[in-house]
Amino acid sequence: MNSEKKLNVGVLGSGNIGTDLLIKALRSKWLNCNLFVGRSFASPGMRRASQLGVKISDQSIDAFKRDPGACNVVFDATSAAFHKQHDIEFRKLGIKSIDMTPSQIGKMCVPALNLEECVEEPNVNMITCGGQASIPIAYALMQSQPGIQYIEVVSSIASRSAGPGTRANIDEYIQNTEAGLRELAGCEHVKAILNLNPADPCIDMQTTIFAQVERCDIEAIKKAVADMETRIQSYVPGYKVVVPPVFDNGRVMVMVRVQGLGDYLPSYAGNLDIINCAAIAMVEAFAKAH
Repeated sequence: MNSEKKLNVGVLGSGNIGTDLLIKALRSKWLNCNLFVGRSFASPGMRRASQLGVKISDQSIDAFKRDPGACNVVFDATSAAFHKQHDIEFRKLGIKSIDMTPSQIGKMCVPALNLEECVEEPNVNMITCGGQASIPIAYALMQSQPGIQYIEVVSSIASRSAGPGTRANIDEYIQNTEAGLRELAGCEHVKAILNLNPADPCIDMQTTIFAQVERCDIEAIKKAVADMETRIQSYVPGYKVVVPPVFDNGRVMVMVRVQGLGDYLPSYAGNLDIINCAAIAMVEAFAKAH
């Protein structure tokens, strides 16, 4: 597709998530990254963007205020606290924002579940990495098995893949993942846990979903989970159910693993890759619609 026909997007935040989004956007046949913004030209992400010929700025949100026509959509890869301020400015500018932080602002989106509902929303929240990995499976369990009263998800990620933003937003991560499970999966009683694993070599992201139920139709659950896995793999190729549903002692357990594409981040950082792949899928849908 000619670059003139692509949707112009920007990235706010020059850390690992923002830089990986830049690489993914440049590879997309629907998107053109027109502006990459941070707070320091010395950051590795800024240097990478400059090498790729992308316009850069160290003026943070002011870069978009000075040139509001540069982008139709901005990926905000800063922090939950900053996004609450940025949201106000983006709405004034008429720029659609994709919230990569657990700020709980905007409509929560898991592409496998509610992509079409989110396309025209002015602010779309990508929840969390654990949410993107677990909520679709939790939804499949809820839809295929009546009587589930409680769902618990435990995500383990490589400590090295958790940057300052992730560590500063642990509480928000838990709250947003649980909110997504309640709203999109439809289970009222939920719990989310995040483990940072310091193992060397680094582990891949792994998420285990537990559902409490007295009895179950395990074959129906297996089919629903397998179908959901296929839907997720359409935009997250490294997503895989490594332990199919098993029922034991009053609970169903499913385990998934996510390996990254290795665009900018190492392949073990599947936790960052899955939320970025979900965000790209969201914005590509918006581009196709416009």
